[in-house]
Amino acid sequence: MKNIKHFYSLFLAFIFIVPSLSAQGLFNAADYAKASKDANTKMVSAQSDKNYKVSHLKDAILIDHQKLYKEGKPEGVLKSAAEVAKYLGENGISNTNSIVIYDDGDNKAAGRLYWILKYMGVADVKILQKDMDAWRAARIPLTPAPSKITPATFAPKVNAALIVDTKWVKANLKTANVVFVDVRDPKEFAGADGKSPGHIPGAANFEWSTINGEGGKIKSNDELNKLLKSAGISSDKTIVLYCATSVRAGLPFFVLTSLLNYPNVKVYDEALNVWSMDASNPIEK
Repeated sequence: MKNIKHFYSLFLAFIFIVPSLSAQGLFNAADYAKASKDANTKMVSAQSDKNYKVSHLKDAILIDHQKLYKEGKPEGVLKSAAEVAKYLGENGISNTNSIVIYDDGDNKAAGRLYWILKYMGVADVKILQKDMDAWRAARIPLTPAPSKITPATFAPKVNAALIVDTKWVKANLKTANVVFVDVRDPKEFAGADGKSPGHIPGAANFEWSTINGEGGKIKSNDELNKLLKSAGISSDKTIVLYCATSVRAGLPFFVLTSLLNYPNVKVYDEALNVWSMDASNPIEK
């Protein structure tokens, strides 16, 4: 019971933001009041199955991003658009829905689903901001009961501009206006963690988790811009994000495109796991 109460408190703390952020792809309490009355808005939980069963937003649909990847090695490579669309449709998500995503707290799963949905052509996707103060102003209905699912038709409109493959990366390794951004922690980036082979040559390092402030709240635009500048990342370049599987690339993609309006951001979905499988592909430490 103590754990359930603790989770309930944390969950409520994840739901609200100041209204000024909502137009930028973050979702606030005023938005929720309207969205709860709008049949076209779907709340999507990217929580773990265990935490979803403890407590989730009333009517939120559980979407497990792990079920959207091809089986076997390498891990984390997205299935075909048709397969992803089938899974989303079976779980009540249409490409015409307005979608709001939240997860267990660090925005990693929410960010990954954000990128997947934008890649699949969903126009209106937001992420819940996690503000430890604002939640006290209201109460949101929570439940452990699974939400009723009404299957929908998801017609994918793939945005090929948001993804690159290994062939593209090879062809653009030395392209002057392309910046590869490795979003892993510095030890992984340097190949000093005992597991990582290193990084794609010339890549900048911008650790994805530095986007989050206290309690998982996404930092202000000013703070984010300072972090990006210190990493040598600017909006006048084509930005290509990756990690080992590119799951962690989703949140930086959201920040760059939705909050900071970078015009040309892509995700290398095959990521370092695929890159490092070919011994002819250079690796830097």
